[in-house]
Amino acid sequence: MSTPVIGAAAAKPVANELPADYKRIYVWEFPVRLFHWVTALSIAMLCVTGFLIGHPLHAFYAAEAYQQYWFGWMRFVHFASAFVLVAVSLVRLYWAFRGNQYASWRNFIPLTGAQWKSIWELITVEVLQIKKYGRYHVGHNAMAAFSYFILFLAFLFQTVTGLALYSNMSDARLTHVFNWVVPLMGGDANVRFWHHAVLWIFVLFIIVHVYLVFYDDYVEGGGEMSAMVSGWKFKRDKRED
Repeated sequence: MSTPVIGAAAAKPVANELPADYKRIYVWEFPVRLFHWVTALSIAMLCVTGFLIGHPLHAFYAAEAYQQYWFGWMRFVHFASAFVLVAVSLVRLYWAFRGNQYASWRNFIPLTGAQWKSIWELITVEVLQIKKYGRYHVGHNAMAAFSYFILFLAFLFQTVTGLALYSNMSDARLTHVFNWVVPLMGGDANVRFWHHAVLWIFVLFIIVHVYLVFYDDYVEGGGEMSAMVSGWKFKRDKRED
């Protein structure tokens, strides 16, 4: 014998009781996912080693220089990570013309009024929080894509200045192509200063990027984090706000 429900509150239906309908979409192809994780690791290594190269910690000087090689390892990891990042970036640049619609270069440069309108809408939702919800984007939203383009320009600057600094201690022909950068920027000291200063753009990007990934995954429920492993995202066909 079933127990009767007592009280009007118990009989009241719960909002969003029924599960929403989702559509499974393959968004991030394998080259894009590979680029993402290799880039994330490379940038993390470059930021850490770059900071230590610019501001060595005194704790590492506990022994004589001939008894340890930590600074040499920092430089090696920094250079190796930089060359890995350049290599995967060339692959990603190729895939921007070869990949699907979500990987296309057209997503990253706001050339249309609709893209700029989308950027403003995202600012009102995620930054100013004037609106509760914005339009759901299966791939990169316009603001995220444009920030990646800005980051790519910063990456080009770091590549050029980094190779220019490396050319003074390398016999490789590639590095000497960038010899003109040092005198143009007023000497090694200036190049090192700006090369280190732009490092903080990447640090700031990492903080904001991680926050927004968790925010979008929680609010929109599209599987943002798992998508960069599996490639699949989920679009909610029906939402009850």
